Amino acid sequence: MQPRGLLAFPLTPFTSDDNVDTGVLAEHLDRQLSARQFGDDGVGQPSAWFIACGTGEFSALSLGEFRTVVRTAVDVVAGRAPVFAGTGGGPRQARDFADAAADAGADGLLLLPPYLVSSTPAGLVDHVRYVASATPLPLVVYQRANAVLDPTSALALLDIPNVVGVKDGIGDVDAMSQLVATVRTSDHPRAAEFAFLNGLPTAELSAPAYRAIGVENYSSAVLAFAPDIAVAFYGALARADQEMLDKLLKHFYLPFAQLRNTVPGYAVALVKAGARLSGLDVGPVRPPLVEPSAEHVDRLARIIEEGRAVLADTTPVAAAERGPVA
Repeated sequence: MQPRGLLAFPLTPFTSDDNVDTGVLAEHLDRQLSARQFGDDGVGQPSAWFIACGTGEFSALSLGEFRTVVRTAVDVVAGRAPVFAGTGGGPRQARDFADAAADAGADGLLLLPPYLVSSTPAGLVDHVRYVASATPLPLVVYQRANAVLDPTSALALLDIPNVVGVKDGIGDVDAMSQLVATVRTSDHPRAAEFAFLNGLPTAELSAPAYRAIGVENYSSAVLAFAPDIAVAFYGALARADQEMLDKLLKHFYLPFAQLRNTVPGYAVALVKAGARLSGLDVGPVRPPLVEPSAEHVDRLARIIEEGRAVLADTTPVAAAERGPVA
């Protein structure tokens, strides 16, 4: 089972007394499941769900909370798309979370980088093999931070039967193109089906460049707080609608990324703030993440408003009101 297309990375909502809020989580997922693209180009719901991963604050969850979050997602998504769950930490801890994900009904796993320990690409493959050998679930390897592959190690992943792909969070397009080319031209029986995912923060910014090297699938944190904007961008990318892409980049994605980069951890905290702006009480982030300042939340609200103004300007009613182009 390989994840394809637009990939959702939901938040983990917390109550005011610091427990997982399963009711808000269910509503959060329902909102994203209801997202639709304007027009008739067939773009609709996200094609896979990655629950309790980076945006979902995996590292802040206990094993019991993790199991609850995954089970809730599996119940809400109800087979409409595969549900992948995060796992990671040390090798034994990763196995424990993988077991919990399987027990909760997850369809697959995203293996986050090993906790603190740096190694070689070959050592990373050994770590992946150690975790993958203990679970029946398909597994995607998250390349980020201290988990960096080279072409040889990427090729070695093909020999681990339940490793189905690599998610890139580093952003070196040249290095990634070498991984993709090495795998695709390897003549390995699994070369064509192996998935490559763009997992950079605000992946929409790099989506055109990654698409050019054969990485068409990407994660979207924007789905977690503005699913209409995220799905519209994905539709424009699929249609090669450069005018729409440029407008959304100018008025939403570039300003959002600039704001996200002002404070470490805003890749999660700002997304939670955006969800709260939408009226969804997802609660705070857990430490060591910090909450956005009031000034930054106000700026985020204006950025979302600008993004939605772009969408409103492309509806049939808005186009008719503008009249024919001279």
